[in-house]
Amino acid sequence: MLEEIEEYAKVNRIPIMQKDGIEYLCEFIKENDIKNILEIGSAIGYSALKMASVRDDIKVTTIERDEERYKKAVENIHLFNLDDRINIIWGDAMDTVVDGKFDLIFIDASKGHNIDFFNKYKVNLDRKGYIITDNLSFHGLVEDPSLAVTKNQKGIVRKISNYIAFLDNNLEFDTEYVSVGDKIAISRRKYE
Repeated sequence: MLEEIEEYAKVNRIPIMQKDGIEYLCEFIKENDIKNILEIGSAIGYSALKMASVRDDIKVTTIERDEERYKKAVENIHLFNLDDRINIIWGDAMDTVVDGKFDLIFIDASKGHNIDFFNKYKVNLDRKGYIITDNLSFHGLVEDPSLAVTKNQKGIVRKISNYIAFLDNNLEFDTEYVSVGDKIAISRRKYE
């Protein structure tokens, strides 16, 4: 069934994580005993399904603002019988209030709001938790901005570059970058 979701995403041009990126993320969840995940940007539920499938004790709360994608995600979650472990919220992540603490906050939504998402939801991060952000390469355009040709691409590249600078200069969090998928950042609170 996952292959069908991947095909649906491809045909309908819905961005989902690249295979090596989602495999790395699932391995990270397994190795770090992650149990409670908040995802910003559900799309059609692909990454939430993959993350929840790592182990039976994992719960995912995920937020999606696009109504059509939200409905497809609900349908996909139901197909996998994971309604009890994946809570999907329809709404804008900037307006949504989420209670509780999470071992992992996964940011994979509007690139222009990465800093806002990070700052808003870091209060929901467990003391020893991680914030992981996807798409920091933007298909190689961040590393080589001259490849960005459209105004939209240039804007996204600028916003991602600003986010990377925000992470690099963050006094509260340390960040490492992993070149899998479309490049991810793994941020964790600094402790004396």
